[in-house]
Amino acid sequence: MTESDLIAARKAEELTGGNAFAAFNHLEVEHVEPDYAVFKLDIRPESKNPRGFVHGGLLAGMADNAAGYAAHSDGRTYVTQSSHMNYLHNQAEGVIRASGRVLHRGRTICLVRVDITGESGALLATGEVSYFCVDR
Repeated sequence: MTESDLIAARKAEELTGGNAFAAFNHLEVEHVEPDYAVFKLDIRPESKNPRGFVHGGLLAGMADNAAGYAAHSDGRTYVTQSSHMNYLHNQAEGVIRASGRVLHRGRTICLVRVDITGESGALLATGEVSYFCVDR
Protein backbone atom coordinates (compact mmCIF):
# COMPACT_ATOMS: atom_id res chain seq x y z
CA MET A 1 0.00 0.00 0.00
CA THR A 2 1.44 3.38 -1.00
CA GLU A 3 1.69 6.41 1.27
CA SER A 4 -1.19 8.13 -0.58
CA ASP A 5 -3.35 4.99 -0.16
CA LEU A 6 -2.67 5.07 3.59
CA ILE A 7 -3.62 8.76 3.76
CA ALA A 8 -6.87 8.02 1.89
CA ALA A 9 -7.71 5.11 4.20
CA ARG A 10 -6.96 7.13 7.37
CA LYS A 11 -9.03 10.07 6.16
CA ALA A 12 -11.95 7.76 5.29
CA GLU A 13 -11.84 6.21 8.78
CA GLU A 14 -11.76 9.68 10.36
CA LEU A 15 -14.70 10.92 8.26
CA THR A 16 -16.78 7.77 8.75
CA GLY A 17 -16.59 8.02 12.53
CA GLY A 18 -18.30 11.42 12.47
CA ASN A 19 -20.66 10.89 9.54
CA ALA A 20 -24.04 10.72 11.29
CA PHE A 21 -25.86 11.67 8.04
CA ALA A 22 -24.48 8.62 6.22
CA ALA A 23 -25.24 6.31 9.15
CA PHE A 24 -28.80 7.65 9.53
CA ASN A 25 -29.47 7.20 5.80
CA HIS A 26 -27.81 3.75 5.61
CA LEU A 27 -25.05 4.95 3.25
CA GLU A 28 -22.00 2.69 3.39
CA VAL A 29 -18.44 3.51 2.36
CA GLU A 30 -17.53 0.76 -0.05
CA HIS A 31 -14.14 1.89 -1.34
CA VAL A 32 -11.71 4.80 -0.93
CA GLU A 33 -8.40 5.38 -2.67
CA PRO A 34 -6.57 8.56 -3.65
CA ASP A 35 -8.94 10.80 -5.65
CA TYR A 36 -11.72 8.17 -5.77
CA ALA A 37 -14.49 6.92 -3.47
CA VAL A 38 -17.60 4.73 -3.72
CA PHE A 39 -20.68 4.73 -1.48
CA LYS A 40 -23.39 2.06 -1.51
CA LEU A 41 -27.07 2.17 -0.55
CA ASP A 42 -29.29 -0.86 -0.05
CA ILE A 43 -32.64 0.80 -0.80
CA ARG A 44 -35.04 0.71 2.19
CA PRO A 45 -38.60 1.98 2.60
CA GLU A 46 -37.28 5.12 4.34
CA SER A 47 -35.01 5.83 1.32
CA LYS A 48 -38.01 6.43 -0.93
CA ASN A 49 -40.09 9.39 -1.99
CA PRO A 50 -43.93 9.22 -2.07
CA ARG A 51 -43.78 7.72 -5.60
CA GLY A 52 -41.75 4.75 -4.35
CA PHE A 53 -38.34 5.65 -5.79
CA VAL A 54 -35.15 6.79 -4.05
CA HIS A 55 -35.66 10.36 -2.83
CA GLY A 56 -33.73 12.94 -4.89
CA GLY A 57 -32.36 14.54 -1.72
CA LEU A 58 -30.90 11.21 -0.67
CA LEU A 59 -29.31 10.82 -4.11
CA ALA A 60 -27.78 14.30 -3.73
CA GLY A 61 -26.55 13.47 -0.23
CA MET A 62 -25.08 10.21 -1.44
CA ALA A 63 -23.32 12.05 -4.26
CA ASP A 64 -21.92 14.65 -1.84
CA ASN A 65 -20.57 11.90 0.43
CA ALA A 66 -18.83 9.98 -2.37
CA ALA A 67 -17.42 13.17 -3.89
CA GLY A 68 -16.41 14.48 -0.47
CA TYR A 69 -14.48 11.35 0.46
CA ALA A 70 -12.67 11.51 -2.90
CA ALA A 71 -11.76 15.16 -2.24
CA HIS A 72 -10.66 14.48 1.36
CA SER A 73 -8.48 11.55 0.27
CA ASP A 74 -5.46 13.87 0.09
CA GLY A 75 -5.65 14.39 3.86
CA ARG A 76 -6.78 18.02 3.68
CA THR A 77 -10.06 19.45 5.01
CA TYR A 78 -12.76 20.64 2.58
CA VAL A 79 -16.26 22.07 2.66
CA THR A 80 -18.77 21.83 -0.16
CA GLN A 81 -18.72 24.98 -2.29
CA SER A 82 -21.30 24.07 -4.93
CA SER A 83 -22.94 21.07 -6.53
CA HIS A 84 -24.99 20.30 -9.59
CA MET A 85 -26.84 17.06 -10.25
CA ASN A 86 -28.67 15.72 -13.28
CA TYR A 87 -31.26 13.08 -12.42
CA LEU A 88 -31.71 10.70 -15.34
CA HIS A 89 -33.47 7.58 -14.03
CA ASN A 90 -34.39 6.09 -10.69
CA GLN A 91 -34.72 2.73 -9.00
CA ALA A 92 -37.22 1.44 -6.41
CA GLU A 93 -35.44 -1.64 -5.03
CA GLY A 94 -31.99 -3.14 -4.70
CA VAL A 95 -28.58 -1.50 -4.47
CA ILE A 96 -27.26 1.74 -5.92
CA ARG A 97 -23.72 3.13 -5.87
CA ALA A 98 -22.28 6.63 -6.02
CA SER A 99 -18.70 6.98 -7.25
CA GLY A 100 -16.73 10.21 -7.00
CA ARG A 101 -13.55 10.90 -8.96
CA VAL A 102 -11.41 14.04 -8.62
CA LEU A 103 -11.22 15.93 -11.92
CA HIS A 104 -9.10 18.83 -10.64
CA ARG A 105 -7.23 19.46 -7.42
CA GLY A 106 -5.82 22.94 -6.94
CA ARG A 107 -4.42 24.84 -3.99
CA THR A 108 -7.87 25.76 -2.67
CA ILE A 109 -10.49 24.21 -5.00
CA CYS A 110 -11.17 20.53 -5.70
CA LEU A 111 -13.65 19.53 -8.43
CA VAL A 112 -15.17 16.04 -8.31
CA ARG A 113 -17.39 14.26 -10.83
CA VAL A 114 -19.93 11.89 -9.33
CA ASP A 115 -22.01 9.17 -10.99
CA ILE A 116 -24.81 7.20 -9.35
CA THR A 117 -25.51 3.84 -10.94
CA GLY A 118 -28.12 1.14 -10.41
CA GLU A 119 -27.66 -2.60 -10.14
CA SER A 120 -27.92 -3.02 -13.89
CA GLY A 121 -25.18 -0.45 -14.41
CA ALA A 122 -27.68 2.16 -15.61
CA LEU A 123 -26.66 5.75 -14.92
CA LEU A 124 -29.27 7.13 -12.51
CA ALA A 125 -27.69 10.54 -11.83
CA THR A 126 -24.52 12.43 -12.62
CA GLY A 127 -23.03 15.71 -11.52
CA GLU A 128 -20.12 17.73 -10.25
CA VAL A 129 -19.30 18.95 -6.77
CA SER A 130 -16.71 21.60 -5.99
CA TYR A 131 -15.01 21.85 -2.61
CA PHE A 132 -13.09 24.62 -0.92
CA CYS A 133 -10.01 23.65 1.10
CA VAL A 134 -10.18 25.25 4.55
CA ASP A 135 -6.64 24.24 5.59
CA ARG A 136 -4.28 27.17 5.95
